[in-house]
Amino acid sequence: MRLLVIEDEQKAGEYVQRGLTESGFVVDLARTGPDGLHAATTGHYDLIILDVMLPDMDGWQVVTELRRTIETPVLFLTARDALNDRIKGLELGADDYLVKPFAFAELLIRVRTLLRRGPMRELDVIRIADLEIDVPKRRVSRGSMRIDLTAKEFMLLHLLAKRSGEVLSRPLIASQVWDMNFDSDTNVVDVAVRRLRAKIDDPYEQKLIHTIRSMGYVLEARG
Repeated sequence: MRLLVIEDEQKAGEYVQRGLTESGFVVDLARTGPDGLHAATTGHYDLIILDVMLPDMDGWQVVTELRRTIETPVLFLTARDALNDRIKGLELGADDYLVKPFAFAELLIRVRTLLRRGPMRELDVIRIADLEIDVPKRRVSRGSMRIDLTAKEFMLLHLLAKRSGEVLSRPLIASQVWDMNFDSDTNVVDVAVRRLRAKIDDPYEQKLIHTIRSMGYVLEARG
């Protein structure tokens, strides 16, 4: 498979390119936003790894332009770990993000996961049974009832919903929602899921968030 890395830091770009090449991928490297955009729109790539802070044209602008014409999966690399920055990247059309510094093993897992999923576009509105999530407006409802969520609760629900039917492990949830390596001694994920269930599931007969023993959680309509 052919990958495009858009990264202006020479050492970081070469590190990612070398590691992915040794893992069996064909990898091209671009060092500016315009060069990366040109390569992405004129060549055929299975995945684009895109740094946010780029010269001439930042990653936000690049992914916005990409989504006008192609649906190639995009993985953001960013040193900006503010919640709003991560949400912004996903809303603009990125499929995943990884905060610097990162372990190459984690990058490789993210790459392989996105390649298995294939091209996909982020939906503005996600509907599962009577649950509706308006992503741009950050609005959640079940039936006619509006549900108020915190920022973290929304990120958790959005993650579960956009991958509905897929069992998500606690380490994956922790890395996506909290940018942390999961420690088996912490119950942060379980506590967050319980709080989300109290709002999303407990008042309703049909339950949508399910626990898969020893594996994780899945959001889906059953029965």
